[in-house]
Amino acid sequence: MAPDPPVGPVLVVGGAGYIGSHTVRLFEQLGVDVVVLDNLSTGHRAAVRVPLAVADLGDPGALAGVFARHRPVAVVHFAAKCYVGESVKEPALYYRENVLNTWNLLEAMRAAGCRDIVFSSSCATYGDPVEIPMTESHPQVPISPYGRTKLHMEHMLQDYGRAYGLRFAALRYFNAAGAARDGRSERSMIRRRT
Repeated sequence: MAPDPPVGPVLVVGGAGYIGSHTVRLFEQLGVDVVVLDNLSTGHRAAVRVPLAVADLGDPGALAGVFARHRPVAVVHFAAKCYVGESVKEPALYYRENVLNTWNLLEAMRAAGCRDIVFSSSCATYGDPVEIPMTESHPQVPISPYGRTKLHMEHMLQDYGRAYGLRFAALRYFNAAGAARDGRSERSMIRRRT
């Protein structure tokens, strides 16, 4: 007899930010249970209409508590610093917030037995174009600390996949832009709720 499929929400890390909040809205429309984890440093509480765990990826104890309380079956990871210029001026911030905090998240997932993650990576992992159009097989030679941290995060996912059975997808999109089909942007959602 096959075991029952796992039951639990999808944990959207960084779900109070621009891309994360729209992803949460899509999950809601599809009837997927969602919990958002966000430290609200750049995200907005008013953009979240599902259960919200305010916690920082830099706090392993808080992460363990979120996994124990909500028991997510999968993670979608959007939380990261994302400005190329800032990463050149403050690389230590990017290595801590992006690389170290992703390691904390992966360790919390591993301890909780959560094996599935979708990771919001970046086209910045490719660096300067070698050919156009750039395909997924384009060489990854990032030219900024931001791009290098995203590539390090991808390498962690690959290593955790080989060693611990983590199943992952890395999304390397270029320019995320747009709004909800109903015309509501994150800012308009915030204005209506405040």
